[in-house]
Amino acid sequence: MQKATRFLLILMVITLVVYYFLPRYTKYHFPLPSAKQASKTKEVQLQKIKTKAAQLKRYASSNHYSTEYCFLLDMNVPSGRNRFFIYNFQKDSIIASGLAAHGSCNTNYLENARFSNAPGCGCSASGKYKIGYAYNGRFGKAYKLFGLDSSNSKAFERNIVLHAYSCIPDYEIYPQPACNSLGCPMVSYKFLGMASMLIDKSKKPILLWIF
Repeated sequence: MQKATRFLLILMVITLVVYYFLPRYTKYHFPLPSAKQASKTKEVQLQKIKTKAAQLKRYASSNHYSTEYCFLLDMNVPSGRNRFFIYNFQKDSIIASGLAAHGSCNTNYLENARFSNAPGCGCSASGKYKIGYAYNGRFGKAYKLFGLDSSNSKAFERNIVLHAYSCIPDYEIYPQPACNSLGCPMVSYKFLGMASMLIDKSKKPILLWIF
């Protein structure tokens, strides 16, 4: 009788563990897409970036910004995947990509990006930015950002800048997410180093488009 009771208790414990922890596990360990699905997703992503780059090149030409390079940040891509792209206008191609944080909107953690232009909101702001002057801040070298659209017009006032931080890895970590920022497009130090070389030598300001 005692053995039967003990067995039932063990079975109940196992059932409870599976019930409570399996949903959490499957949330982050859902089967990865097949090679064919992954290839199709990358193709769609590339076409999207090319379309955005073409639009931004026209804007750059009309407004006296750099027509050599631009930066594109697609917030629809999971934060654990490369979603910050350095684009070469002349070669019509992506030359580098990396992880980038989005704003937490003043929460403990925000899985998907939400946009806001309100001062103090802690959110990312969508739109086109002019990458301004460099300075040394609390995280090292950083670049002031000037919002060019109504959706990000308060970027300078909000101290939204392009900078690096150690919680952003140099490689993809999906399905795990990257850390949040307080609205800044935050990248890894290695990736900022690559971007810095282009920004610092450019004769005209380089554009960043967050969408």
